[in-house]
Amino acid sequence: MQFVCIGVEGSTGTLMQHLNSELVQLKKEKVDYSLEQIDKDGSTSIVCSINDDNYYNEKSVRSYRALKVRIAHALADYIIRQYEEKLILRTINSNYCYFNAAEKRDILNNVLKMIENSDKNGQYGLFKIRRRNIIIRKLLDYFESTNSLILDGFVNFRLKDYIKDLEEIVDKAVDDYLMDREYKEFIRLLRYFVDIQEPKADVIHVIAGYNCNYMLLDQSKKEITNECIQEFISEVSDGEINYDDLLVSSLITFAPRKIVIHCDGQIKNKELLETIKNVFSGKVVICNGCELCLVNVVKTEK
Repeated sequence: MQFVCIGVEGSTGTLMQHLNSELVQLKKEKVDYSLEQIDKDGSTSIVCSINDDNYYNEKSVRSYRALKVRIAHALADYIIRQYEEKLILRTINSNYCYFNAAEKRDILNNVLKMIENSDKNGQYGLFKIRRRNIIIRKLLDYFESTNSLILDGFVNFRLKDYIKDLEEIVDKAVDDYLMDREYKEFIRLLRYFVDIQEPKADVIHVIAGYNCNYMLLDQSKKEITNECIQEFISEVSDGEINYDDLLVSSLITFAPRKIVIHCDGQIKNKELLETIKNVFSGKVVICNGCELCLVNVVKTEK
């Protein structure tokens, strides 16, 4: 009898479900197989067998190969479902031990979100397919030399490439986490600067242009852009003006009670708009169209 024996720690219910779901496909290929659980001396094994006593005829060889392929697919799905989060957490605890428990939990959640989003689209669009294929390939290679597998040992010692992929996405999640924390601290500091000074204007109108610069008007709709530029230039070292920095610096200097953003669709740096909204929380209004927007669009088109 040709068979594959899988040694399992703990409950086998979920694994049996994965195997049954995958192996049922063999019926379409007219492969006669059996699946049973064996408990002996305190250990549990699942045995998947081909019910054919003639091991060496072409049909039997083909059936056994099909059995191993289906088992590999079932085990890959099971490993991703049952082991992946534990492996990610192990990586976080091992490589980033300096984070506290709450920070590690946040990083874990970020990794899981990245992986979940990878099933749909984005930078990690093929990540699920890749890691599943890595596991399947390793299992099939393993089954070429043996028909007995201890699942825990296989995951820990035979899936180095798979674990390396998980480590890389953990590293990316940590980088994103640190950048997000630095950004929040930056926003907190800017809010502090705004809160400690008296407003120098009731309203500031910001008109965005297509060429990445901005026009600032006061509450009387009088342009004050040049004043802001001169003050900004006096505070920075030589170099090309960063108009995004200029805009944020000017708004913080004026600390207006209200900011009206015109032509926001022309702002290429969308993070800039979010920064302004976060720093001046509750004070930012996005204009849906007015004479200032119309004049600016006409100037740009010319």
